[in-house]
Order: sequence, then structure tokens, then C-alpha cells
Amino acid sequence: MEKHMYYISVPHLTCTAYPGMRPYDFKMELEPHKARVFQKLFASIYQLETSNMVRAHLPFIPYHMDELNHDIDHRYKQIYALIHEYGDDQTKEFVEKMPFFS
Repeated sequence: MEKHMYYISVPHLTCTAYPGMRPYDFKMELEPHKARVFQKLFASIYQLETSNMVRAHLPFIPYHMDELNHDIDHRYKQIYALIHEYGDDQTKEFVEKMPFFS
């Protein structure tokens, strides 16, 4: 399958083939179906964060006991695992230095 260049921004939750003026963190050559995995994970995080916005106004639930936060954290780990898997050597080295990578 043919690969295309994709531009990934984790803080902005985007994976696009056409970055335009948008900032990006990683530039990766991916097959389109692999890029869709990133897009689905980003969409999932966005939905969870939207739900979490309501919960954030309830001070009696600490962050570490909120299941939505665990789900968001898990998806971010999945994203960085994919970035590590499909990235170049410099990208892999960057991800390996992150505190949660093991």
C-alpha cells in the first residue's frame, strides 16, 4: 500500500496530510489506514475531554480517582506507542525518553 506524509500534533489532536499553517510535532510517512487510527484516537480523546469538562466542576472527585482521566491517559499512551512504532530513529529516541515509556 502506498504511503503518504502525515503531520501529527498531539497537543492539537490532529493528524493531517496537509498541515497548512497548523503546527505539528511529528512528520511521519504512513499508509492511510494507519493515519486513520491516529485520527480515531484523537477523536476519542476529544470526546472524553468534553465529557470531562463537566466533571471538572465537581471538586469532590480527585483526578487520580476519575475514570475518564485514566481513559484519556491510556489513549495518549497508545498514540505515543504508535508514534514510536512508525517514527524514524530520532522520533523513537524522543519517545523513549518520556517518563511513561517502558
